[in-house]
Amino acid sequence: MLFQGKPPFLAKRSWSNVRSSTLTRLSTGVIEIVSKRNGNNMARDEQLKKHWEELVEKLSAQFADGDPLELDAIIYLVGVQELGQHHRTFKKDHKLDLMHIAICRLLEPYGYYEFEFFDEEGWPHYTTKEELPALKAGEQSVLMKEAIVGYFLEREYIR
Repeated sequence: MLFQGKPPFLAKRSWSNVRSSTLTRLSTGVIEIVSKRNGNNMARDEQLKKHWEELVEKLSAQFADGDPLELDAIIYLVGVQELGQHHRTFKKDHKLDLMHIAICRLLEPYGYYEFEFFDEEGWPHYTTKEELPALKAGEQSVLMKEAIVGYFLEREYIR
C-alpha cells in the first residue's frame, strides 16, 4: 500500500533553480536514453499506457474519491511518500519543495540526481549529477510518466 515501507530519500537542494523549471528543462536527450534502454516500440508505449491508467485509477480512488488525478498531483504524492510525513499539512512553498523532492527521486535512476544526505529536519538532499536538457511538453510528460510508473512498480503498488 502507498505510504508504507521504505525510508524517504528526498531532496531539498537548489529549490529556486528547479521549482517551476525542472520539467521544462528536460530534453530530447533524455527520451533518447530512455528509448535506447527500453527499445522505442509500440509494445513499450502500450505497456506504459496500461500501467499509467492502472496507477491513476488506483491513486485516484485512494486520494481523490475517484476523480482522476493529474500528473502534478501524482508527483506531489510521490514527494509526500518520500518525505514520510503523511499526515502533515503543507504550505504552498513546501508543496513545491515536495514536488522537487519527487522529481529528484524519480529522475535519480536516470542519472540526473544522486542522494547526498538527510538534514536535521529529515529532508534529504540530492546532488545534481548532470544538467537536465530541455524537452517538449509531450516528451516531458512521457518521461515523468515512465519514471512514476517505474517508481510504483518498484514498490509493487501496481503490477
